[in-house]
Amino acid sequence: MTCSVKFSKGSAMRNSILSLLAICFFLSSCSVNRYVPEGQSIYVGNKVTVNPDSISKPNVSGIDDQLEGLIKPPPNKTIFGFPWKVWFYYWIGEPKDEGGLKSWFRKKLGEPPRYATQRVVDINASNMEGFLDNEGYYRSKVSGKIVPSKKKKRRTATNEYTAYVMPRYVINQINFVVEDSSLFNRDLVAAKQKTLLKKGDPIRLEVITTERNRIDQELKGKGYYYFNPDYLIAKVDSTIGKADSTLGPQQVNLYLEVKKETAQTSLKQYFINRIYVNTGTEENKDTDSTAVTRGRLRRGINITDPGKNYKRRIFYDAIGFRRGNMYTNTMHDVSLQRLVNLQNFRFVKNRFDLVPRSDSALLDVYYDLAPMKKKSLQTTLSASTKSNNLGGSTLDVTWRNRNFFKGAEMLALRAFFGFDVQIGGNKEANPNRIGSEYIRYGAEASISFPRFIVPFARIRPEKSQALPKTILSLNYENRVQRNFFTTTSIRGDWGYSWRRNSEVEHTLTPISINFIQPRNINYETLDDILFDPDTNPLDVDRYLRMLETKYLIMGSNYVISYHPQPRPFGKDQFAITGGVDYGGNLLSLLAKRPDSTDAPKEIFGVPVFQYVKVDADFRYYRTVTPSVKWANRLLVGAVKPYGNSKNMQTPLFKQYFGGGSTGIRAFRARALGPGAEVPDTASIRLFGYQSFADIRLEFNSEIRMKFTDIINGAVFVDAGNIWSFGDSARASRTSAALISNKFLKQVAVGGGIGLRLDFSYLIFRLDLATPFRKPWYVNEVKNVSDEGVVEYKKPWVFNEIDFGSKTWRKENLILNIAVGLPF
Repeated sequence: MTCSVKFSKGSAMRNSILSLLAICFFLSSCSVNRYVPEGQSIYVGNKVTVNPDSISKPNVSGIDDQLEGLIKPPPNKTIFGFPWKVWFYYWIGEPKDEGGLKSWFRKKLGEPPRYATQRVVDINASNMEGFLDNEGYYRSKVSGKIVPSKKKKRRTATNEYTAYVMPRYVINQINFVVEDSSLFNRDLVAAKQKTLLKKGDPIRLEVITTERNRIDQELKGKGYYYFNPDYLIAKVDSTIGKADSTLGPQQVNLYLEVKKETAQTSLKQYFINRIYVNTGTEENKDTDSTAVTRGRLRRGINITDPGKNYKRRIFYDAIGFRRGNMYTNTMHDVSLQRLVNLQNFRFVKNRFDLVPRSDSALLDVYYDLAPMKKKSLQTTLSASTKSNNLGGSTLDVTWRNRNFFKGAEMLALRAFFGFDVQIGGNKEANPNRIGSEYIRYGAEASISFPRFIVPFARIRPEKSQALPKTILSLNYENRVQRNFFTTTSIRGDWGYSWRRNSEVEHTLTPISINFIQPRNINYETLDDILFDPDTNPLDVDRYLRMLETKYLIMGSNYVISYHPQPRPFGKDQFAITGGVDYGGNLLSLLAKRPDSTDAPKEIFGVPVFQYVKVDADFRYYRTVTPSVKWANRLLVGAVKPYGNSKNMQTPLFKQYFGGGSTGIRAFRARALGPGAEVPDTASIRLFGYQSFADIRLEFNSEIRMKFTDIINGAVFVDAGNIWSFGDSARASRTSAALISNKFLKQVAVGGGIGLRLDFSYLIFRLDLATPFRKPWYVNEVKNVSDEGVVEYKKPWVFNEIDFGSKTWRKENLILNIAVGLPF
């Protein structure tokens, strides 16, 4: 191979500039030194060495990183030992105006020098000893010293620390110490059942602190309003190994008890007396409860509503406390959360006052609310990327009316206009961009009620964590596929959303009616497709049926989400979401069948679509280290037309596709599958990537690494595919696209690396992926021998990887650009 290098005029100029900058840095090191006071050195780094006890030899893996994380302040940044940011700090000089451009550059490019001092080293060493003691490494020692640079011309130094780590102590017994069998002491001992302190675990201060807070929350859930975690003290006996020869030398007994000086008022259960609600409070107004006139009393709730803006029932529903009930922190938090989620108040202030009486165990509850502006108009211009590799922009105008019927209802009227274009993809394969560019516009009206709107259901605020919602919506949308056709959708929904606790959420839509009609068909484009000799007949059949068929869908759907709270200090977390969507049963009973016995039943000339659809989403996350996380997801879904629609093609919006930025990232969106069907280049040129099917199976796994607060990385593997139900005639697909008992052999696999920029308010994501396994290769001919023996390609394609080939890179390196994590 011959390699030639040519230098252009611009290239030579750039090299000269870089060389000049390098020389400036080299020669200017003395200019930093002349600012350093005599006898001082610029602090440029740290080193932590961990030496385990030579006799017991404890496991010290990872302790050096933990100790280094405690060091403050951070050292000055360097390049090859040169403190370049300090150089910039002095080179820019003292600004005359703190708000000027010079000051801005000095803060961004430079940093003031930090000098190495033994006092700071000693403080850090002491903090490290405290950390080791809190982690159970009793009697460990840490020492530190300043080490000047070996190069005398550099007036820099590093701080070096040496930790001598003793064996770690573990828990032998946990004892809750009480003096008698009083009600409080019985409740305290009962809290031991869910203790975070386990026999055999290391003794850690952080766990003890969390345990005290857990006990405090459990006691507050039993009426002990004035109790505080600081009233609990944990005593550690580390001498038990000496007293009992059967125990190991590094074991402790824990004794948890209430401090002697704790006041009796903190050990008493409290009950609710009166509840006062004031809706006229301003943020800067004195909330003296005696200065307002109380309204009518019901359920122990006094409501003061000067403007008569709210129906009283919304407060009866939102506030779970009732007169005579025991105080619980759970109902305290839930009531506040409900009032905030009504989205009618700028803020909610809450306080509890002890009823003035010598032996009182009663609390008065006060809620002071500041109403939000009733009507608002919001305009949003947004840019987005989607899982199907479409990107675009949307202009959204929304008018809201809070408290529409004075019951905290939310009325929203929305109009929108947007467009989507294909990001990436193969423009040469699809020059017409059909199926890749869309315009969307429409309007939506919705109203939500913070209650069930059904005659036979009544909420019990003391049982539910959040108020249920009844949501009615009507949506009209046109989706224009450039230079081809327009899909008009009119949809009406009546649904409910509720939860019993923070972990489980239910969504039920008993009535969902959707009318879909293709119109404004460009027959010139259609004729070009139909009469093109390269067009696949199955594609012609599928598109003709799609353009000629209207759909009337009346169905119901139910979704349940389970997101359990992770245990304190637990490394595992998972979430499950499942749903079922079905429809057409009622309409099929009312519909009439046309003269043809094979045709589906119709209402007003529109076929009734009868189907059932099931989806499940399983996610599992494991924290490997504080900066490394393992994330996994399994997606399973299927839609099955039956009865009246057993021979009908499933509408695209009910089907699945493979690939894309949140799916199998090694394949372009809608370019994968179905099954082992070989991609038809002629169809892609005409229609774009338009692979949809009735079944989806997908698994994703990735290791997420945190490099800095902003820059994160990932290594991932994705696998899965889509398939069709039924026969080739119904699906308008070849037999290779249909589900069979060989479906696992048709799974696609891909993987790659990712870069994520985490700006806290959004995550910008780049994922570069390549296929590892192409399922259609099992049906793609590689060679035919002279004897007529057909050899097919091997689906695993590691042997095809060739980063030096432009053609290979163009076809197999897929860059996904998106906002947010894939799962």
